[in-house]
Amino acid sequence: MVGTSEIRDTGARIRVELAKAVVGMDEVIDHLLVALLSRGHVLLEGVPGTAKTLLAKAMARTLSVGFSRVQMTPDLMPSDIIGASIYDRNAERFVLRRGPVFTNLLLADEINRAPAKTQAALLEAMEERTVTIDGVDHPLGEPFMVLATQNPIEHEGTYALPEAQLDRFMFKVLVPYPPQEVEAQMLGRHHAGFDPHALDAVGIQPQMDPSAVARCRGTVVGVEMHPDIQNYLLGIIRGTRSASYLTLGASPRAGALLLAAAKAMAALRGRGFVTPDDVKDMAYPTLRHRLIIHPEAELDGMTPDMAVDTVIRAIPVPR
Repeated sequence: MVGTSEIRDTGARIRVELAKAVVGMDEVIDHLLVALLSRGHVLLEGVPGTAKTLLAKAMARTLSVGFSRVQMTPDLMPSDIIGASIYDRNAERFVLRRGPVFTNLLLADEINRAPAKTQAALLEAMEERTVTIDGVDHPLGEPFMVLATQNPIEHEGTYALPEAQLDRFMFKVLVPYPPQEVEAQMLGRHHAGFDPHALDAVGIQPQMDPSAVARCRGTVVGVEMHPDIQNYLLGIIRGTRSASYLTLGASPRAGALLLAAAKAMAALRGRGFVTPDDVKDMAYPTLRHRLIIHPEAELDGMTPDMAVDTVIRAIPVPR
């Protein structure tokens, strides 16, 4: 077991190491760390070229864990992800050919370019940390985290993720274009010879390993949440279900994930207790992909984040 101050310091060191590869993504990195500490998965949405894949590769290096990448395409089959049993003539028996899902950090690149059948192949792995091949259950390693990238739905050649798939992701994190000063810094790095395809050259040093992740997760479970804060969180979840501008609100699973995320964020901030700000900060990435906006409200320009913000403002903050 480690203390919350140690989790905070480790998070700071990870940010320093990741800054060797990516710049201006502090909030995104914090969301990845929170998901890691609370056994969640993350969906990164942004246009191509915003360093989503680079961040995933660098993250695996700082954690010293196994890493696999799947380039999702329209012709990708479920067996290409989870594996299959293949007959070995020499051994005269079927042997398991493990797919890329048998790793610690799985990058599903451009997940919304794959059809629904292939996307569904990840459901069992994401929820139960096992995969079933020919009727046999195969447990996955720990930690196991799916980090998926997605292009905005309006781009050509993409498929909307089904609700069941979206609900398996703890967070949907938006990756916008960088501010001008950050993009200028990026150009300066490339001018000096930075190669995003040669991460060995930037010298990223591991700051955690699987056993350290497990210890930190144990600490996060013990983070305290006052009953008033729990009621505040519950009010936000239930408020999404009664809002007239939403046709679908947050599920009970969303509430449990928001609770876990708020506790992890508190630990990452060096505290052993949750504050209302922890809940509010985690509500946006936890809920934005779970809400369906009423068509009339959508025509008026309401976005998922605006809907979350409206719900939060209606819930009294505990003192």
